[in-house]
Amino acid sequence: MAAAAASGARAWLGGGSPRPGSPASSPDLDRGGRARPEPGPGSGPGSGPERASARSPGPAALGHAFRKVMLTKPTFCHLCSDFIWGLAGFLCDVCNFMSHEKCVRQVKTPCTSVAPSLVRVPVAHCFGPRGLYKRKFCAVCRRSLEAPALRCEVCELHVHPDCVPFACSDCRQCHQDGHRDHDTHHHHWREGNLPSGARCEVCRKACGSSEVLAGLRCEWCGVQVHTACSPALAPECTFGRLRTLVLPPACVRLLSRNFSKTHCFRVSERACPEPGELVWAGEPGAGPRVRPVCASTDEGDDGEDGGDPAGSGRELPVPESNKQTLKIFDGNDAVHRNRFRVVSVPRLARSEEVLEAALRAYYITEDPRGFELQALPCPLQAGDPEAGGKAGSGRTLEEEGGRGPRSREVTPEAWVIRTLPRTQDVLKIYPAWLKVGVAYVSVRVTPESTARTVVLEVLPLLGRQAEGPESFQLEEVFMGSRQVQRTVLAEEERLLDRLRDIRQTSLRQMSQTRFYVAESKAVAPRVSLFVGGLPPGLSPQEYGSLLDKAVATKADLVTLSHVYSSQGAVVLDVACFAEAERLYMLVRDTAVHGRLLTALVLPDVLHTKLPPDCRPLLVFVNPKSGGLKGRDLLCSFRKLLNPHQVFELTNGGPLPGLHVFARVPRFRVLVCGGDGTVGWVLAALEEMRLQLACPEPAVAILPLGTGNDLGRVLRWGPGYSGEDPLSVLVSVDEADAVLVDRWTILLDAHEAGGAENGVADLEPPKIVQMSNYCGIGIDAELSLDFHQAREEEPSKFTSRFHNKGVYVRVGLQKMSHARSLHKEIRLQVEQQEVELPSIEGLIFINIPSWGSGADLWGSDSDSRFEKPRMDDGLLEVVGVTGVMHMGQVQGGLRSGIRIAQGAYFRVTLLKATPVQVDGEPWVQAPGHMIISAVGPKVHMLRKAKQKPKKAGTPKDARAEEGPAPEGGPKERRR
Repeated sequence: MAAAAASGARAWLGGGSPRPGSPASSPDLDRGGRARPEPGPGSGPGSGPERASARSPGPAALGHAFRKVMLTKPTFCHLCSDFIWGLAGFLCDVCNFMSHEKCVRQVKTPCTSVAPSLVRVPVAHCFGPRGLYKRKFCAVCRRSLEAPALRCEVCELHVHPDCVPFACSDCRQCHQDGHRDHDTHHHHWREGNLPSGARCEVCRKACGSSEVLAGLRCEWCGVQVHTACSPALAPECTFGRLRTLVLPPACVRLLSRNFSKTHCFRVSERACPEPGELVWAGEPGAGPRVRPVCASTDEGDDGEDGGDPAGSGRELPVPESNKQTLKIFDGNDAVHRNRFRVVSVPRLARSEEVLEAALRAYYITEDPRGFELQALPCPLQAGDPEAGGKAGSGRTLEEEGGRGPRSREVTPEAWVIRTLPRTQDVLKIYPAWLKVGVAYVSVRVTPESTARTVVLEVLPLLGRQAEGPESFQLEEVFMGSRQVQRTVLAEEERLLDRLRDIRQTSLRQMSQTRFYVAESKAVAPRVSLFVGGLPPGLSPQEYGSLLDKAVATKADLVTLSHVYSSQGAVVLDVACFAEAERLYMLVRDTAVHGRLLTALVLPDVLHTKLPPDCRPLLVFVNPKSGGLKGRDLLCSFRKLLNPHQVFELTNGGPLPGLHVFARVPRFRVLVCGGDGTVGWVLAALEEMRLQLACPEPAVAILPLGTGNDLGRVLRWGPGYSGEDPLSVLVSVDEADAVLVDRWTILLDAHEAGGAENGVADLEPPKIVQMSNYCGIGIDAELSLDFHQAREEEPSKFTSRFHNKGVYVRVGLQKMSHARSLHKEIRLQVEQQEVELPSIEGLIFINIPSWGSGADLWGSDSDSRFEKPRMDDGLLEVVGVTGVMHMGQVQGGLRSGIRIAQGAYFRVTLLKATPVQVDGEPWVQAPGHMIISAVGPKVHMLRKAKQKPKKAGTPKDARAEEGPAPEGGPKERRR
């Protein structure tokens, strides 16, 4: 009952492995109930002796339709990636797979037409905005991405915009959602787009190609192999080098029935660029060739298709003189949306050839004798709302003429593919559980077949005949590229009518629809919604009343599970999928006290299932830091790790990530941002300390800011300059834990004797945390001017070099400025008054780096003070005399004026004075500033020293490492 070839293909595409014991399939049945052979090069109507001789000499498995073509330009094989010598190659008419004659019989890559049926567990993709991706290839049509294309934010899938509707829903399964959950994790293979230096894990030969879509890579462990070598690997995936950092999918649960992957992975929804068209011509050869275009008059409506809306007024490509261009629709939905594909056919082509070209445009390889083309009336070609009900009233292609379209004047320009009436059909039924000997079984459905009768027929075939049919149900699953939708069919639903309705709506939808027999157990819905941006300091009852007034929460379905009063945030437990979706969409558009609320869907981490050696990495990324490099890092870390452990700080701050990891017994943190971002995360950790199962997680830094002083001290470098994100994660895993002092600054503004006019604006006392330094006076004033300039024009501050240039310009403007700071403040150290010299700035430093790496304290020994350390419980107090002095310190020509060293400080401000803490500046009103230690020290990760390379590296060792990838470290992935 199992088919070996289908078994290997299914395991290959769906995240399994083409090895014995993988789920197999039952043989297909034709409409008469007989077993039907796999599609081969000569199968199908119209493949007589003449046509069969032009095709591949051997059976082409996995749905390919190979034919021999003449090559007119340099071409490479998609299997071995070698150059095809000679004038002939073998091309798949459907997916454009090109091969040597010797490689045709070894092809293991499934054709795009059958790929959806081979997916093991359907998981939708999460496409980001369009972008230019050099030397990348589309996973659907296998052609180069020469125009703006789409990329999945979770996996390495690249597609043309008009190929999105045909993309397989084979994204990485990053969590359990109650459907086909399992603990054993297999490789998740993705074909092509490997770095040029990639080497096969099995044969150690180069497996990457910049010319074609070739080679395989596991998107979890990063192992790279040839397609032909992949069966030699074990099917289980161990997550590779990052196994101790990755949050395993089996340890994450998220019931996401009504939410897209964009919502589940908290991907910021950004507007896409203006839509365009992608048009290409087929390879020269005999027969009609497809020129796909996806057009639409519904401007701005991308829908589930994710197609390429062309807008009204677009012109079709001009065909050659001996050919004509036809619009092809695949059903009523395409007619209603005016989304079509374009085929270019010879003017004297037979009707059968035109029909085959139309089916190939939609990647349909079924028997063409079961379809027909119907002319679309002209009034319906502009997207008539009633087109769906009238589209079937046109004439068929045979009625237009047996030799096909002859002239543009008499032949309709638009056609709809229709399925001929069927008295019976074949339906593949998949089990909704994984521990079964087959992947699916094929059953024949008749007009009398209902969902209940199909369940009764399928259960014995799946070995569940001992259980009552009332415990099972039939589910219809639409495996769209953007969202997987599930529908439970009623017991009396007539399946033949259901199949007919789906085909009438869209043939593409029919090819992406799957039927499951599942246990009819009730799943208790539970969705965790994080709501931020609320007023801080309220009680749980007040938060409940506030939300009820703002979004009308239903008390019987919604409960407050966690309240973070100090940060103005709550976590809601919602016991209804529809209510969770309503609240999510409503909260995001609601403002409370003039502040827009934040809504996030949070997963549950099953901490008891974590492996003993697993210490998952919680990643926080500030996309606004580092010249906007944070946006690229956010995407890279989502692909290298589980996207559920990567959080964007501009979307709710650090609190959502800490809440998700609250019960994880051991984890580490990586902060991607500047010194201010690091301080923000450390402050949130301090507030959450008592609620974390791991109260003192070690924190690593990927410096993206301008100064990055803490990153310099901990050896993470002066700033991120495009290093391979994988090497960054490896460095985090190998880093050493160190302690760093953390300080509290109490700001108590009040009327002071030296205030102008004896009056000052009173402010409530507040507390800020400090890790690096606190500046009062001229350095804080420069930082404040820079901060204000960046707030006015943030688009200009996209590079570290430009930011430092602004600092220099602001400093030059302050050269002649003097405010005699020593006359405006008073300093007490350990309850002792300290006389200040003539200075313009007073700086409290905790680490030996200030102002982008300058040593403000200096290296000279002084018997009055102890040698500074960042974990000695002491702060050093240094003064600067002005901008010139600061420049000399940063140039290494001088050091600051040493004033004091201690653990408790009291500063009295007699006038409103600029103050900055860890790079965050403001103007502080007259009053007191009290600086003291803040309890336990923070655990930081210091990058391990790199071992010096040996001068005489053996030649064979260098060969084992492989050639350096082209394009620098940005192209090296995994």
